[in-house]
Amino acid sequence: MSKRILVTGGAGFIGSHLCHRLVLDGHHVLCVDNFFTGKRENIADLEAHSRFELIEHDITTHFSAEVEQIYHLACPASPIHYQYNPVKTIKTNVIGTLNMLGLAKKTNACLLQASTSEVYGDPLEHPQKETYWGNVNPVGIRSCYDEGKRCAESLCVDYHRQHNVPIRIVRIFNTYGPNMHPNDGRVVSNFIVQALKNEPITIYGDGSQTRSFQYVDDLVEGMIRMMNNTDNFIGPVNIGNPEEFSMTQLAQTILSLIPESTSTIVSKPLPEDDPKRRKPDIGLAKEYFGWEPRVPLREGLEKTVSYFRHVVMD
Repeated sequence: MSKRILVTGGAGFIGSHLCHRLVLDGHHVLCVDNFFTGKRENIADLEAHSRFELIEHDITTHFSAEVEQIYHLACPASPIHYQYNPVKTIKTNVIGTLNMLGLAKKTNACLLQASTSEVYGDPLEHPQKETYWGNVNPVGIRSCYDEGKRCAESLCVDYHRQHNVPIRIVRIFNTYGPNMHPNDGRVVSNFIVQALKNEPITIYGDGSQTRSFQYVDDLVEGMIRMMNNTDNFIGPVNIGNPEEFSMTQLAQTILSLIPESTSTIVSKPLPEDDPKRRKPDIGLAKEYFGWEPRVPLREGLEKTVSYFRHVVMD
């Protein structure tokens, strides 16, 4: 059944993929973005579609619309972008989330909060379950994002408890794919762009630190299943790929997909508060809505490299 769905941050990397999927599924989509990190090109092919509407707006100011579901993704998600204006990042996470919860309350819409694995900080528990409270630095350079997202989760749960607003919370782990910003500072896009430009591939630390990488289509499927789960399970729930890869393994895999590259791997000091390991326990996602990632790393990276060939070379 077709719904009116609002996607904040809908022109961003993940939001644009979600908008495409929701329109494909027959829904009417309102895409709201202030284009701080989002790009009009990401949703350009949707702009003429009768079930798609693009609204340029900053959600830290009042916004009103008649909608049935809200996917709240608006917030820069890479350290380069969220540390550029940390106060704005916190305002987006707190005031922006308050505005969207107010809209959800007014329209009786279900709101899905796109939270993050960053709420676990540099985890002392491995893999991370949703019951883990995290090991975080509330005054570090990453805190504008980490603590902003932790506060947003708290606001969602309190609106649910106090006002009975239907909510869902997903904690998103490292995600990659087409439409990533080439200069967003995240490791997959960094390595691919450096390899395509024959620049040194920069690994921070000794390369042994690990991440789990999920392809964006898997994430979108997980978010939609969480939003529509029939148990009214509010979460939080981890959405990520539990396969673990070191930075060195990732760099070597990307180089194997760009055989013409002359790039070599170089090491730089590890940034402050950068977690050494991160890997989701996805037991709850399997239990409540039968989700697990389907796209293997190499297959997803092939698609991502193909996208960046056009972006970097054009």
